Amino acid sequence: MSLKQTPVTLTIAELTERFPDFRVAVLVCEGLAIPASRPPALDALIAEREAEARMSYAGTDLSAIPGIAAWRAAYKGFGIKKTSYRCSVERLMKNALAERPLPAINPFVDAYNAASLAAVACVGADDLDKAEGPFAFRFARPDDTFIDMATEAGEDPNDPPKDGEVVYAGAGHVLCRRWNWRQDARSIITPSTQRAIVTVQTNGWGHVEAAAADAADLITRFCGGRVTTAIADQDRPTVTFD
Repeated sequence: MSLKQTPVTLTIAELTERFPDFRVAVLVCEGLAIPASRPPALDALIAEREAEARMSYAGTDLSAIPGIAAWRAAYKGFGIKKTSYRCSVERLMKNALAERPLPAINPFVDAYNAASLAAVACVGADDLDKAEGPFAFRFARPDDTFIDMATEAGEDPNDPPKDGEVVYAGAGHVLCRRWNWRQDARSIITPSTQRAIVTVQTNGWGHVEAAAADAADLITRFCGGRVTTAIADQDRPTVTFD
């Protein structure tokens, strides 16, 4: 099925009034060939970026890193104060500063995590053959469903969003809870993924265009395919790939 037969649309329109600084680079990736394991060149690049993060922020409290501070403020804006709920890039930065290697998930995810760490921007992705659009960053709804990809053995993975929570959703279910905290299990990227939608997110700090260009470069370098990019923001809240 080609992209022309299934236009991809993403909107942030529901959030722009309360979060006017929220910006999203949307990357639609096609023709991917994701390797089964991380290539040595990607290993070396990630190690270099981890070292650069430590050089830039060694001895700095996480809350004082501008990109992380901006996301903590955004989380408070919809009622999240617990320290157990942190944005995706904060978890990456915390590991890097503690000299814990970024996890090897698969080369596609590892590549965009490298871009996320370097830009201190939140990045996530879903398989376009498993997640149905239109896509939206919006507030949670009573009928939203979410299957947590990171539950421990014996825990119930069914964990619907709370009222007022910011989520990222497709037509069928929530794809990511608490804006960019944790992903639904149904549309994760695997080595068999051939089409993907990637979101690069900033919220008052950071250069989303540069981060998106970096993510696109790393994805095509290590996973092949082609990437098309558009930016959604307050002035242009909805983007469509025809």
